[in-house]
Amino acid sequence: MSQLILVTGGEGKFAKILKKKNKSLNLYFAKKSECNILNLNSLKKIIKKIKPKIILHCAGLSRPMKIHEKDISKSIDLNIIGTSNITKICKKFNLKLIYFSTGYVYEGIKGNYSEKDPVKPFNNYGLSKLGGECAVSMYKNSLILRLTMTEKPFRYKNAYSNLKTNFMFHEDVVELLPKVIKEKGILNIGGKSQSVYHFAKK
Repeated sequence: MSQLILVTGGEGKFAKILKKKNKSLNLYFAKKSECNILNLNSLKKIIKKIKPKIILHCAGLSRPMKIHEKDISKSIDLNIIGTSNITKICKKFNLKLIYFSTGYVYEGIKGNYSEKDPVKPFNNYGLSKLGGECAVSMYKNSLILRLTMTEKPFRYKNAYSNLKTNFMFHEDVVELLPKVIKEKGILNIGGKSQSVYHFAKK
């Protein structure tokens, strides 16, 4: 049996697709009630119970984007403090940490960003995910995935024509995941560089 991977945010949109499409990874999808990222005791309890070797940290606050402007406390708690707690737990139990970050840590002007490009988030969501990255980067047995992914089909009626991105669908990320699970450091994962409008139009 391959190494057990604990998936935080096990009831989220990406986790549901991962559960449905996964073919090779040994995954445990944690419910919020049993894996509260804001409670270290909750995290210790589930680690001792299921004994994973890897944590795939997908839990956090993403959409709607406006929530990160309206309620910065919630954004800070879930994306920065919650991720910091996961990092502490991984260090304590010597677990590999894979953190789902975002391409929004970049400025979003040119697209096709390299992992060595400077980060410059253009909104609070990007700042909150970058805050999580800072904690994860302190722990060497970790992999930060800067993902630019979205649901299929594109769910919004409007899309920016002046924002360059590398969007790909959740299903594509599921296929790539087994290929990068052993990596460490930072990896950018996305599709073709294009405006959000062009991606949505397709």
